[in-house]
Amino acid sequence: MNFEYSEKVQALLAQVKAFMDEHVYPNEALMHEQIEQDRWSTPPLMEELKAKARAQGLWNLFLPVSYGDYSAGLTNLEYAPLAEEMGKVFWAPEVFNCAAPDTGNMEVLAKYGNEAQKKRWLEPLLAGEIRSAFAMTEPEVASSDATNIETRIERDGDEYVINGRKFYISGACRKQCEIMIVMGKTDPENANRYIQQSQILVPMNTPGVNVIRPMKVFGYEDAPEGHAEIVFDNVRVPAENIILGEGRGFEIAQGRLGPGRIHHCMRSIGAAQRALDMMCERVNQRIVFGRPMIKQQSVREDIAMSACQIEQARLMTLKAAQKMDTHGNKAAKDLIAMIKIVAPNMALDVLDRAIQIHGAVGVSQDTFLAHMYAGQRTLRLADGPDQVHMMQLGRDLAKRFES
Repeated sequence: MNFEYSEKVQALLAQVKAFMDEHVYPNEALMHEQIEQDRWSTPPLMEELKAKARAQGLWNLFLPVSYGDYSAGLTNLEYAPLAEEMGKVFWAPEVFNCAAPDTGNMEVLAKYGNEAQKKRWLEPLLAGEIRSAFAMTEPEVASSDATNIETRIERDGDEYVINGRKFYISGACRKQCEIMIVMGKTDPENANRYIQQSQILVPMNTPGVNVIRPMKVFGYEDAPEGHAEIVFDNVRVPAENIILGEGRGFEIAQGRLGPGRIHHCMRSIGAAQRALDMMCERVNQRIVFGRPMIKQQSVREDIAMSACQIEQARLMTLKAAQKMDTHGNKAAKDLIAMIKIVAPNMALDVLDRAIQIHGAVGVSQDTFLAHMYAGQRTLRLADGPDQVHMMQLGRDLAKRFES
Protein backbone atom coordinates (compact mmCIF):
# COMPACT_ATOMS: atom_id res chain seq x y z
CA MET A 1 0.00 0.00 0.00
CA ASN A 2 1.78 3.10 -1.28
CA PHE A 3 0.59 6.51 -0.12
CA GLU A 4 3.50 8.44 -1.60
CA TYR A 5 2.17 11.35 -3.65
CA SER A 6 2.89 11.17 -7.38
CA GLU A 7 4.88 13.90 -9.12
CA LYS A 8 1.61 15.27 -10.51
CA VAL A 9 0.08 15.52 -7.05
CA GLN A 10 3.23 16.98 -5.51
CA ALA A 11 3.21 19.69 -8.19
CA LEU A 12 -0.48 20.45 -7.61
CA LEU A 13 0.01 20.46 -3.85
CA ALA A 14 2.89 22.93 -4.20
CA GLN A 15 0.62 25.10 -6.35
CA VAL A 16 -2.23 24.99 -3.82
CA LYS A 17 0.13 25.75 -0.92
CA ALA A 18 1.66 28.67 -2.80
CA PHE A 19 -1.80 30.02 -3.63
CA MET A 20 -2.88 29.72 -0.01
CA ASP A 21 0.28 31.50 1.17
CA GLU A 22 -0.02 34.30 -1.36
CA HIS A 23 -3.76 34.87 -1.60
CA VAL A 24 -5.72 33.15 1.17
CA TYR A 25 -3.95 33.48 4.54
CA PRO A 26 -3.09 37.18 4.01
CA ASN A 27 -6.74 37.92 3.16
CA GLU A 28 -8.53 36.19 6.05
CA ALA A 29 -9.29 39.45 7.85
CA LEU A 30 -10.32 41.25 4.64
CA MET A 31 -12.69 38.42 3.72
CA HIS A 32 -14.44 38.71 7.07
CA GLU A 33 -14.64 42.51 6.68
CA GLN A 34 -16.30 42.19 3.29
CA ILE A 35 -18.76 39.61 4.58
CA GLU A 36 -19.84 42.01 7.31
CA GLN A 37 -20.49 44.71 4.69
CA ASP A 38 -23.00 42.51 2.80
CA ARG A 39 -23.59 39.43 4.89
CA TRP A 40 -25.57 37.26 2.49
CA SER A 41 -23.75 37.89 -0.75
CA THR A 42 -20.49 36.47 -2.11
CA PRO A 43 -17.73 38.97 -1.22
CA PRO A 44 -15.94 40.66 -4.15
CA LEU A 45 -12.67 39.25 -2.81
CA MET A 46 -13.99 35.71 -3.22
CA GLU A 47 -14.77 36.32 -6.89
CA GLU A 48 -11.28 37.76 -7.40
CA LEU A 49 -9.62 34.75 -5.80
CA LYS A 50 -11.80 32.30 -7.74
CA ALA A 51 -10.71 33.91 -11.00
CA LYS A 52 -7.07 33.62 -9.96
CA ALA A 53 -7.43 29.97 -8.95
CA ARG A 54 -9.24 29.05 -12.16
CA ALA A 55 -6.57 30.80 -14.24
CA GLN A 56 -3.95 28.61 -12.55
CA GLY A 57 -5.90 25.41 -13.23
CA LEU A 58 -6.74 24.92 -9.54
CA TRP A 59 -10.42 24.32 -10.22
CA ASN A 60 -12.99 21.55 -9.66
CA LEU A 61 -10.25 19.28 -8.33
CA PHE A 62 -12.75 17.20 -6.31
CA LEU A 63 -14.48 15.36 -9.17
CA PRO A 64 -12.88 11.91 -9.53
CA VAL A 65 -11.84 10.39 -12.84
CA SER A 66 -15.03 8.30 -13.00
CA TYR A 67 -16.99 11.47 -13.88
CA GLY A 68 -15.46 11.63 -17.36
CA ASP A 69 -15.47 14.97 -19.16
CA TYR A 70 -16.58 16.83 -16.04
CA SER A 71 -13.64 15.57 -13.99
CA ALA A 72 -10.37 17.32 -13.21
CA GLY A 73 -8.76 13.93 -13.71
CA LEU A 74 -7.76 13.26 -10.10
CA THR A 75 -8.51 10.16 -8.09
CA ASN A 76 -9.84 10.44 -4.54
CA LEU A 77 -6.37 9.52 -3.29
CA GLU A 78 -4.79 12.29 -5.37
CA TYR A 79 -7.34 14.85 -4.21
CA ALA A 80 -6.87 14.08 -0.50
CA PRO A 81 -3.77 16.23 0.21
CA LEU A 82 -5.22 19.11 -1.81
CA ALA A 83 -8.48 19.05 0.16
CA GLU A 84 -6.46 18.86 3.37
CA GLU A 85 -4.64 22.05 2.44
CA MET A 86 -7.91 23.81 1.58
CA GLY A 87 -9.38 22.75 4.92
CA LYS A 88 -6.99 25.00 6.81
CA VAL A 89 -9.21 28.03 6.13
CA PHE A 90 -12.99 27.89 6.48
CA TRP A 91 -13.77 29.55 3.17
CA ALA A 92 -10.79 28.37 1.10
CA PRO A 93 -12.51 25.40 -0.63
CA GLU A 94 -14.86 27.82 -2.38
CA VAL A 95 -11.88 29.61 -3.92
CA PHE A 96 -11.08 26.42 -5.84
CA ASN A 97 -14.77 25.58 -6.52
CA CYS A 98 -14.42 22.64 -4.17
CA ALA A 99 -16.88 23.69 -1.46
CA ALA A 100 -19.86 21.79 -0.12
CA PRO A 101 -22.76 21.62 -0.80
CA ASP A 102 -21.91 22.48 -4.42
CA THR A 103 -19.46 19.59 -4.68
CA GLY A 104 -22.09 17.02 -3.75
CA ASN A 105 -24.69 18.61 -6.00
CA MET A 106 -22.27 18.66 -8.93
CA GLU A 107 -21.53 14.99 -8.34
CA VAL A 108 -25.26 14.21 -8.31
CA LEU A 109 -25.90 16.10 -11.53
CA ALA A 110 -22.82 14.67 -13.25
CA LYS A 111 -23.75 11.11 -12.28
CA TYR A 112 -27.55 11.13 -12.30
CA GLY A 113 -28.72 14.26 -14.14
CA ASN A 114 -30.11 14.24 -17.67
CA GLU A 115 -28.58 16.37 -20.41
CA ALA A 116 -31.00 19.26 -19.91
CA GLN A 117 -30.35 19.33 -16.14
CA LYS A 118 -26.62 19.27 -16.74
CA LYS A 119 -26.80 22.10 -19.22
CA ARG A 120 -29.04 24.30 -17.04
CA TRP A 121 -27.45 23.70 -13.63
CA LEU A 122 -24.26 21.61 -13.70
CA GLU A 123 -22.39 23.77 -16.17
CA PRO A 124 -22.84 27.06 -14.26
CA LEU A 125 -21.94 25.27 -11.03
CA LEU A 126 -18.77 23.89 -12.61
CA ALA A 127 -17.98 27.41 -13.80
CA GLY A 128 -18.47 28.81 -10.29
CA GLU A 129 -21.10 31.23 -11.58
CA ILE A 130 -23.84 30.20 -9.13
CA ARG A 131 -24.16 28.43 -5.77
CA SER A 132 -26.52 25.67 -4.69
CA ALA A 133 -28.05 23.90 -1.69
CA PHE A 134 -29.17 20.39 -0.74
CA ALA A 135 -32.43 20.28 1.22
CA MET A 136 -32.96 17.08 3.20
CA THR A 137 -32.89 17.70 6.98
CA GLU A 138 -36.21 18.46 8.69
CA PRO A 139 -36.93 19.80 12.20
CA GLU A 140 -39.92 17.57 12.98
CA VAL A 141 -38.38 14.14 12.32
CA ALA A 142 -35.12 12.30 13.02
CA SER A 143 -33.51 13.04 9.66
CA SER A 144 -30.49 10.87 10.39
CA ASP A 145 -32.89 8.17 9.17
CA ALA A 146 -33.72 9.67 5.80
CA THR A 147 -36.74 7.42 5.41
CA ASN A 148 -38.44 9.59 8.06
CA ILE A 149 -38.58 12.76 6.02
CA GLU A 150 -42.09 14.12 5.53
CA THR A 151 -41.81 16.74 2.78
CA ARG A 152 -44.25 15.78 0.02
CA ILE A 153 -43.50 15.86 -3.69
CA GLU A 154 -46.78 15.20 -5.52
CA ARG A 155 -47.34 14.90 -9.26
CA ASP A 156 -49.95 17.23 -10.70
CA GLY A 157 -50.09 16.99 -14.48
CA ASP A 158 -46.85 18.32 -15.94
CA GLU A 159 -45.68 19.63 -12.57
CA TYR A 160 -44.68 18.46 -9.12
CA VAL A 161 -46.04 20.26 -6.06
CA ILE A 162 -43.77 20.41 -3.00
CA ASN A 163 -44.89 21.05 0.59
CA GLY A 164 -42.82 20.76 3.74
CA ARG A 165 -40.33 22.35 6.11
CA LYS A 166 -36.56 21.93 6.05
CA PHE A 167 -33.81 23.41 8.18
CA TYR A 168 -30.01 23.63 8.32
CA ILE A 169 -29.97 23.88 4.54
CA SER A 170 -26.39 25.05 4.06
CA GLY A 171 -25.86 27.65 1.38
CA ALA A 172 -29.50 28.60 0.90
CA CYS A 173 -29.19 32.01 2.57
CA ARG A 174 -26.75 33.29 -0.03
CA LYS A 175 -28.08 35.57 -2.76
CA GLN A 176 -26.04 33.68 -5.34
CA CYS A 177 -27.70 30.37 -4.42
CA GLU A 178 -29.93 29.69 -7.42
CA ILE A 179 -30.82 26.02 -7.17
CA MET A 180 -31.68 23.44 -4.52
CA ILE A 181 -31.85 19.70 -4.74
CA VAL A 182 -34.80 18.82 -2.52
CA MET A 183 -35.47 15.37 -1.10
CA GLY A 184 -39.04 14.41 -0.30
CA LYS A 185 -41.59 11.64 -0.64
CA THR A 186 -43.39 10.90 -3.88
CA ASP A 187 -44.79 7.55 -2.69
CA PRO A 188 -45.16 7.65 1.13
CA GLU A 189 -47.36 4.52 1.26
CA ASN A 190 -44.92 2.25 -0.55
CA ALA A 191 -44.13 -0.85 1.53
CA ASN A 192 -40.45 -0.43 0.66
CA ARG A 193 -39.37 2.60 2.70
CA TYR A 194 -36.27 3.03 0.54
CA ILE A 195 -38.16 3.87 -2.65
CA GLN A 196 -40.65 6.30 -1.15
CA GLN A 197 -38.29 9.24 -1.71
CA SER A 198 -37.32 11.28 -4.73
CA GLN A 199 -35.00 14.20 -5.39
CA ILE A 200 -36.03 17.19 -7.44
CA LEU A 201 -34.46 20.44 -8.65
CA VAL A 202 -36.10 23.56 -7.20
CA PRO A 203 -34.90 27.04 -8.26
CA MET A 204 -34.66 29.36 -5.26
CA ASN A 205 -36.83 32.00 -6.94
CA THR A 206 -39.77 29.62 -7.34
CA PRO A 207 -42.97 31.01 -5.75
CA GLY A 208 -43.65 29.33 -2.42
CA VAL A 209 -39.98 28.87 -1.47
CA ASN A 210 -39.85 30.82 1.78
CA VAL A 211 -36.48 31.25 3.51
CA ILE A 212 -37.55 31.83 7.11
CA ARG A 213 -34.22 32.49 8.83
CA PRO A 214 -30.56 31.49 9.01
CA MET A 215 -30.06 28.84 11.69
CA LYS A 216 -27.08 29.51 13.95
CA VAL A 217 -24.34 26.97 14.71
CA PHE A 218 -22.97 27.58 18.22
CA GLY A 219 -23.86 31.23 17.70
CA TYR A 220 -22.29 31.49 14.23
CA GLU A 221 -24.49 32.33 11.24
CA ASP A 222 -21.75 31.26 8.82
CA ALA A 223 -22.50 34.11 6.44
CA PRO A 224 -22.63 34.42 3.50
CA GLU A 225 -23.81 30.85 2.90
CA GLY A 226 -25.83 30.38 6.10
CA HIS A 227 -27.92 27.37 7.09
CA ALA A 228 -31.48 28.20 6.15
CA GLU A 229 -34.82 27.17 7.53
CA ILE A 230 -37.12 26.90 4.51
CA VAL A 231 -40.85 26.36 4.16
CA PHE A 232 -42.09 24.95 0.85
CA ASP A 233 -45.65 26.15 0.38
CA ASN A 234 -47.26 24.63 -2.72
CA VAL A 235 -44.04 25.04 -4.67
CA ARG A 236 -44.59 24.06 -8.31
CA VAL A 237 -41.77 22.96 -10.60
CA PRO A 238 -41.82 21.22 -14.00
CA ALA A 239 -42.00 17.43 -13.95
CA GLU A 240 -38.71 17.27 -15.85
CA ASN A 241 -36.96 18.62 -12.72
CA ILE A 242 -37.13 15.19 -11.07
CA ILE A 243 -33.68 13.59 -10.90
CA LEU A 244 -33.33 10.07 -12.30
CA GLY A 245 -37.01 9.30 -11.68
CA GLU A 246 -39.49 8.79 -8.85
CA GLY A 247 -38.40 6.53 -6.04
CA ARG A 248 -34.66 7.02 -6.68
CA GLY A 249 -34.03 9.63 -3.96
CA PHE A 250 -32.49 7.33 -1.38
CA GLU A 251 -30.24 5.78 -4.00
CA ILE A 252 -29.05 9.24 -5.08
CA ALA A 253 -28.46 10.32 -1.47
CA GLN A 254 -26.25 7.31 -0.79
CA GLY A 255 -24.29 7.95 -3.96
CA ARG A 256 -23.84 11.58 -2.96
CA LEU A 257 -22.84 11.13 0.65
CA GLY A 258 -19.92 8.69 0.31
CA PRO A 259 -17.56 11.11 -1.45
CA GLY A 260 -18.95 14.03 0.55
CA ARG A 261 -18.10 12.35 3.83
CA ILE A 262 -14.50 11.66 2.94
CA HIS A 263 -14.06 15.20 1.57
CA HIS A 264 -15.16 16.54 4.96
CA CYS A 265 -12.60 14.28 6.63
CA MET A 266 -9.81 15.46 4.35
CA ARG A 267 -10.58 19.04 5.33
CA SER A 268 -10.81 18.09 9.02
CA ILE A 269 -7.22 16.86 8.86
CA GLY A 270 -6.16 20.17 7.37
CA ALA A 271 -7.91 22.10 10.13
CA ALA A 272 -6.23 19.95 12.78
CA GLN A 273 -2.82 20.31 11.12
CA ARG A 274 -3.11 24.09 11.08
CA ALA A 275 -4.10 24.05 14.76
CA LEU A 276 -1.04 21.91 15.56
CA ASP A 277 1.23 24.24 13.59
CA MET A 278 -0.18 27.18 15.53
CA MET A 279 0.42 25.34 18.80
CA CYS A 280 4.05 24.72 17.90
CA GLU A 281 4.60 28.39 17.03
CA ARG A 282 2.84 29.59 20.17
CA VAL A 283 4.72 27.42 22.65
CA ASN A 284 8.08 28.52 21.31
CA GLN A 285 7.20 32.21 21.66
CA ARG A 286 5.06 32.41 24.79
CA ILE A 287 6.79 32.78 28.15
CA VAL A 288 4.99 31.36 31.22
CA PHE A 289 6.46 31.12 34.71
CA GLY A 290 9.76 32.45 33.44
CA ARG A 291 10.36 30.07 30.54
CA PRO A 292 8.94 29.16 27.10
CA MET A 293 5.78 27.08 27.18
CA ILE A 294 7.52 24.30 25.27
CA LYS A 295 9.50 23.56 28.42
CA GLN A 296 6.30 22.42 30.13
CA GLN A 297 5.86 18.64 29.99
CA SER A 298 2.09 18.80 29.53
CA VAL A 299 2.52 21.08 26.52
CA ARG A 300 4.95 18.65 24.92
CA GLU A 301 2.49 15.82 25.51
CA ASP A 302 -0.34 17.80 23.89
CA ILE A 303 1.77 18.41 20.81
CA ALA A 304 2.92 14.79 20.60
CA MET A 305 -0.58 13.36 21.00
CA SER A 306 -1.98 15.78 18.43
CA ALA A 307 0.64 14.78 15.87
CA CYS A 308 -0.10 11.08 16.47
CA GLN A 309 -3.85 11.55 16.05
CA ILE A 310 -3.50 13.63 12.88
CA GLU A 311 -1.22 11.12 11.22
CA GLN A 312 -3.49 8.21 12.16
CA ALA A 313 -6.51 9.97 10.66
CA ARG A 314 -4.56 11.03 7.58
CA LEU A 315 -3.48 7.45 6.86
CA MET A 316 -7.00 6.10 7.38
CA THR A 317 -8.36 8.75 5.02
CA LEU A 318 -5.82 7.86 2.36
CA LYS A 319 -6.63 4.16 2.76
CA ALA A 320 -10.36 4.85 2.36
CA ALA A 321 -9.69 7.06 -0.68
CA GLN A 322 -7.54 4.41 -2.29
CA LYS A 323 -10.20 1.74 -1.78
CA MET A 324 -12.84 4.03 -3.31
CA ASP A 325 -10.60 4.42 -6.34
CA THR A 326 -9.76 0.75 -6.75
CA HIS A 327 -12.93 -1.04 -5.62
CA GLY A 328 -15.68 1.60 -5.70
CA ASN A 329 -17.50 3.64 -3.07
CA LYS A 330 -19.74 0.78 -1.94
CA ALA A 331 -16.78 -1.52 -1.24
CA ALA A 332 -15.15 1.27 0.78
CA LYS A 333 -18.22 2.06 2.91
CA ASP A 334 -16.75 0.57 6.11
CA LEU A 335 -13.59 2.65 5.82
CA ILE A 336 -15.61 5.76 4.93
CA ALA A 337 -17.73 5.21 8.06
CA MET A 338 -14.61 4.71 10.18
CA ILE A 339 -12.94 7.90 9.05
CA LYS A 340 -16.19 9.88 9.34
CA ILE A 341 -16.27 8.81 13.00
CA VAL A 342 -12.56 9.35 13.61
CA ALA A 343 -11.64 12.56 11.76
CA PRO A 344 -14.05 15.12 13.30
CA ASN A 345 -13.40 13.77 16.80
CA MET A 346 -9.67 13.91 16.18
CA ALA A 347 -9.92 17.49 14.93
CA LEU A 348 -11.95 18.47 17.99
CA ASP A 349 -9.28 17.01 20.28
CA VAL A 350 -6.49 18.89 18.52
CA LEU A 351 -8.43 22.14 18.28
CA ASP A 352 -9.31 21.93 21.96
CA ARG A 353 -5.64 21.58 22.90
CA ALA A 354 -4.76 24.48 20.61
CA ILE A 355 -7.45 26.64 22.21
CA GLN A 356 -6.12 25.78 25.67
CA ILE A 357 -2.56 26.65 24.69
CA HIS A 358 -3.70 29.95 23.19
CA GLY A 359 -5.65 30.86 26.31
CA ALA A 360 -8.21 33.64 26.01
CA VAL A 361 -7.31 34.44 22.41
CA GLY A 362 -8.13 30.84 21.53
CA VAL A 363 -11.83 31.39 22.17
CA SER A 364 -11.87 34.81 20.49
CA GLN A 365 -12.40 35.93 16.93
CA ASP A 366 -8.68 36.63 16.56
CA THR A 367 -7.78 33.09 15.48
CA PHE A 368 -9.62 30.53 13.40
CA LEU A 369 -9.73 28.10 16.33
CA ALA A 370 -13.12 28.83 17.92
CA HIS A 371 -15.07 29.01 14.65
CA MET A 372 -13.37 25.89 13.32
CA TYR A 373 -14.16 24.08 16.58
CA ALA A 374 -17.84 24.87 16.09
CA GLY A 375 -17.63 23.61 12.52
CA GLN A 376 -15.94 20.36 13.46
CA ARG A 377 -18.42 19.73 16.26
CA THR A 378 -21.22 20.18 13.75
CA LEU A 379 -19.51 17.68 11.47
CA ARG A 380 -20.19 14.96 14.04
CA LEU A 381 -23.83 15.41 12.97
CA ALA A 382 -23.53 16.36 9.30
CA ASP A 383 -23.80 13.59 6.69
CA GLY A 384 -24.93 11.20 9.41
CA PRO A 385 -24.27 11.41 13.16
CA ASP A 386 -21.53 9.34 14.77
CA GLN A 387 -24.06 7.00 16.35
CA VAL A 388 -25.59 6.03 12.99
CA HIS A 389 -22.19 5.31 11.46
CA MET A 390 -21.17 3.26 14.50
CA MET A 391 -24.46 1.36 14.55
CA GLN A 392 -24.20 0.41 10.89
CA LEU A 393 -20.47 -0.27 10.99
CA GLY A 394 -20.79 -2.49 14.06
CA ARG A 395 -23.69 -4.37 12.47
CA ASP A 396 -21.81 -4.96 9.22
CA LEU A 397 -18.59 -6.05 10.92
CA ALA A 398 -20.33 -8.51 13.22
CA LYS A 399 -22.49 -9.89 10.40
CA ARG A 400 -19.41 -11.41 8.79
CA PHE A 401 -19.16 -13.83 11.71
CA GLU A 402 -22.73 -15.08 11.58
CA SER A 403 -22.91 -18.85 11.54
